[in-house]
Parts: sequence; structure tokens; C-alpha cells
Amino acid sequence: MPAKIVVEYAKSSRSSCKKCSKPIAAKALRLGSVTRDSRGFDMTKWHHIDCFPIVSEPIESAESIQGFSSLQGSGFCLVALHQQTSDQETLKKLVAKCKKSLGEKTDGGEVEQEERNSKRRKADASGEDANLEIIFSVSDIKEKYKDATLLPNWKAFQTIIFLERDEGLHDSDKIAAFDFDGCLAKTNVKRVGADAWSLMYPSIPDKLQRLYNDRYKLVIFTNESNIERWKNKRQTAVDSKLGRLNNFIKHVKVPMQVFVACGLGNAEDPFRKPKPGMWQIMEKYFNSGISVNMDQERKRSQ
Repeated sequence: MPAKIVVEYAKSSRSSCKKCSKPIAAKALRLGSVTRDSRGFDMTKWHHIDCFPIVSEPIESAESIQGFSSLQGSGFCLVALHQQTSDQETLKKLVAKCKKSLGEKTDGGEVEQEERNSKRRKADASGEDANLEIIFSVSDIKEKYKDATLLPNWKAFQTIIFLERDEGLHDSDKIAAFDFDGCLAKTNVKRVGADAWSLMYPSIPDKLQRLYNDRYKLVIFTNESNIERWKNKRQTAVDSKLGRLNNFIKHVKVPMQVFVACGLGNAEDPFRKPKPGMWQIMEKYFNSGISVNMDQERKRSQ
């Protein structure tokens, strides 16, 4: 389902731009891309106006943006009216820039052909990934990830780190899977440490508890290439990521299973998302042999 585009004035300064990671000031104009996940939850990625990805998420018209007609200052105050007109014009210029950019890139049909080729390559790759055979052996489980010591209850296998079974976790044919950064938690690439995070939404603990009570198995699949990239600070990267995950689970008070992909996403690494290696490991070796009912989950997401 395509993303819905919304515009509003930031209610506080707590949100960060998904492109530049800088805070969006309170009352500043911000654009959001809203998508609905398989559980029916709306997820909004906010951007500064100048940071919005107009090529990957083109806007048909400024008037089609939800919230365009109700921007601040819609009354009769001349100062406020001027503010509204200015912001609406800003959005109209952004849409014009979007259309111009797309028009330049599609001249001669070269981009359309490249996009078709790209989709074909991705489809072929996804077919190969779906049939990927990962050989998992208990003897290959390590107490360390390369030269970094893992926190208690965490283990490593090839280029992933996983949390050992959390007390109260139940295996199931119903899986509620989440990313961590930007989905469950607000994080910033410029900050490190086990406490350098906050809840993405206040309702998350209650929603997770309801899913758990409904016999869903809760799983986090998250990428963390810094663990591989920071060769001289690998221990810091490990402690920061695993510490955040530990503190998050402690805060929401719901047992969860966690898999962290540490690789850089090269062709040989089957685990880093969007490749399905972490999912395959979870379903085949960490779910008591229970197959996930994908048909049921697709019906629930429709």
C-alpha cells in the first residue's frame, strides 16, 4: 500500500527527521509519510520539508496532502493569513520540484526501464533468498561476537547476535515482528549507550502486552552494522545496542525474542534485512518446530 503524506506543525520538539536525524523544532512545518503495517498500526516517518524524499515518495499535488487546508492561521488575522499562504506556497513549490525532478529523470524512458530492471532483479533475488538454506549448529554458537564480549543471555551465530529464551516467551504460529530503531524506539546515530533511546509511541507497552495476551510471539529483527564497522570500538557498539534492547524489554515488561544482524549487507550475508535469514533462523530453529501460519497473517493484514 502506498504511503499517505501528511503535513502539520510539530506539536513538540521530540520528533527527529528521518533523513538528517536532527530534531524538528516545535511548531515547525513537517511532512510525514504514513504507512500501515501488517498489524494495522499506522507508522509515521517525519521529515523537515527540505529533507522529504520527493523522488522515492512523489506527491501528486499540494492539495492532496492531508492537513494542507488546515494549516495554522486559517482565520482572518492578516499576520496568520500571511503565514498560511507562505506555508502552502512552500508545499506547492516542493510538489513542483518533485514533478520536475521526476520529469527530468524519465526523459527517453531510461529510468522507467531501469526501474523495471531493478524490480526484476529484486524479484529474482527474493526468490533466491526464500530458498536459502542456512545450516545452524549448536557448536557454532559463541559467547563473543568476534573480539567483543556479549552481555549475559546473549549469544552469537555467524553475523547475528540473538537473545536467549526470555522467561515467559511462548512459541507460536502467530508472530508479531518489529524493527527496533524508528519503530519501537527513537534512537540517534550520533548517540551511544544503553540509555540512549526513548519509546517511539507511549502506547507501545500496552499494544505489545495485548499481542502477547493474544498468544502472539513477539520478535525484534534489527540491523546494526556498526558492530561490524566499528572495528576499534566494537565492544562499545555491542554494549550500546544490546543494552538498549535489554532496557527496552525491561521497560515494556513483555518477553520478546531478539535477533541482531551485524553484517554490512554484502551478497554473502543472508541475515541483514531485507534478506530473510533472521526470520528463517527464528522459524526453523527458535520456534519449537512450529510453522508460522503465513496465510492467516496475510488475511489479518488485509
